[in-house]
Amino acid sequence: MIKRLLGIMCLMTVALFSACAGMNQHAEFQAVDLNSKLRNGDILQKVDNFAVILDASQSMTEPYQTTSKFLYAKEIASQLNQTIPDLKMGGALTSFGAVNSPFGTRVLTVYGLTDYVKDDLANALHSIEWSGGLSPLSSAMDLTKETLTPAEGRLAIIIISDGKDMDGSPVGSATQLKEAFGNRLCIYTVAVGDDPAGRKVLEEVAAKGECGISVAADDIVEPQAMADFVERVFLGRDTDRDGVPDDADKCPDTPAGAKVDEKGCPLDSDGDGVYDHLDQCPDTPKGARVDERGCWSLGNVLFDFGKAKIKSSAHGYLDEVAETLKNNPSLTVEIAGHTDNVGSAKYNKKLSLRRAKAVANYLNKKGISMDRLPTTGHGFSQPVASNKTKDGRAKNRRTELHPISVK
Repeated sequence: MIKRLLGIMCLMTVALFSACAGMNQHAEFQAVDLNSKLRNGDILQKVDNFAVILDASQSMTEPYQTTSKFLYAKEIASQLNQTIPDLKMGGALTSFGAVNSPFGTRVLTVYGLTDYVKDDLANALHSIEWSGGLSPLSSAMDLTKETLTPAEGRLAIIIISDGKDMDGSPVGSATQLKEAFGNRLCIYTVAVGDDPAGRKVLEEVAAKGECGISVAADDIVEPQAMADFVERVFLGRDTDRDGVPDDADKCPDTPAGAKVDEKGCPLDSDGDGVYDHLDQCPDTPKGARVDERGCWSLGNVLFDFGKAKIKSSAHGYLDEVAETLKNNPSLTVEIAGHTDNVGSAKYNKKLSLRRAKAVANYLNKKGISMDRLPTTGHGFSQPVASNKTKDGRAKNRRTELHPISVK
């Protein structure tokens, strides 16, 4: 009993000495300001919710770097908090250990999940005053899983620990976390101390997250190194400036100004296979046959050269149009005929109108009311390709359908 009391007194003495050393270290830390890079668009927020797991178990009372591993870990967490730029996201803090008995155990959500506020997280860290007890990292990860379950968007878990004397299976818990949250979750570990076995455990835990990393606390203790780590966890490069960080961007070469989805890929609002930023006819109905411009076009397959009689081989194309119009009974389409520039403008304008009317008559026979099929002929006044080449003239000889009324 006397030996145990002496042991506790020694630990209290170490903790007191370490607290002074830790406070001096904290006073010297000047966080790198990442907000300017955010404002410039050089980096983007890539995490919507995060959780820190802090090891406050018995092994963390061991002396390390002029302090104790526990206070060193708290200092790392504090520096992380100071370096995070002004981001709107959810935050949480879980601790394990933090009891007076070396054989006790406790896992506690100290903060959140709530809107992240830098001062609030700092106060939560400060409230963890002791290190002691067993090391149930697995239980802490399980509790963090429960904490993050309601959270949406991308998630990050940062574990600060020495990795020693762990109860349960931290690697198994990491696997369960990944299964629960999938690609939304990345796991990062910060190894405090120099125990090889402990570092290996933390490396394996981070590896299960697939997109996180494991680092040594000593390697991120300087301001710029901590800023690099914070950037790795919370922020991401956006090379194509589409608002989606590179590491989540499935379409990394999106042209400037294109609207994208959450994967960074251009939108295709009408589902015609042509991205919105390339689509010159954005309101084509589902099932419509479109060209490379995204326009509902039947090309030059309907008529022989100089003729306005529909070829029998083209009936299938027009049957598709009739079916699409039947599936969209509120849709009215303008049928527009176009030609190449062979012949006079007057001749081609009349020819293009005759062709448009031929299409309307065919569709009418298939059950589509004529009042849904206004026609016009543009001749060669609206080319989509050069009339100087055979291929270009072929593209210009086309019949287009333009939706003009969707009720």
